[in-house]
Amino acid sequence: MTERTVTAERVPPAQLAPQLRDAITRLNRRVRQARPVGDLTVTQVSALTSLRLAGTMTPRELADVERVQPPTMTKIVGKLEDRGLVRRTPHPTDGRQVILAATEGGQAVLDQFERARDEWLAHRLAALDEDERETLQRAAEILQQLARA
Repeated sequence: MTERTVTAERVPPAQLAPQLRDAITRLNRRVRQARPVGDLTVTQVSALTSLRLAGTMTPRELADVERVQPPTMTKIVGKLEDRGLVRRTPHPTDGRQVILAATEGGQAVLDQFERARDEWLAHRLAALDEDERETLQRAAEILQQLARA
C-alpha cells in the first residue's frame, strides 16, 4: 500500500465529497469545451444527447429531463429541427402531442462531439504515468458504481 493510498483512506467522506464533486465538475466542464467548431450550444448538444439516449420523447419529457421550461425547450428543439438534427412525428395516441427523435444527421453530430472529447481526454491521459492511469481506471469503476447506486 502506498503512502498516497493510506492518506486517501483517512479522508472522511464529508471532506472527500466536495473535493470529488469539484474535480468532476471541472473535468466535465473542460471535456464539454473540447468539441468541434460549430454553432451548437451546450444546451442543444445536451438535448440531442438526451434524445439519443432515450430514443424518442415528447417535448415535455425532454424539457423535464433537461430541467428547462417547455417554452425554452420549444426554442431549442426548433433550432435543432431547422438544422435537420431532430425530427417531429405525430404522437401515436395523442393528436395534440409530437414525438421527438434525433435524426441520422443528429447522431452524426453527436458522434463528432464524442470523438473530439475522447481525443482531448486521451491526449491528457497519455501525459500521465502508468500508475496514475491505473488509479484513474479504478476511480472510473468506482464512479460508475456510485452513479448506479
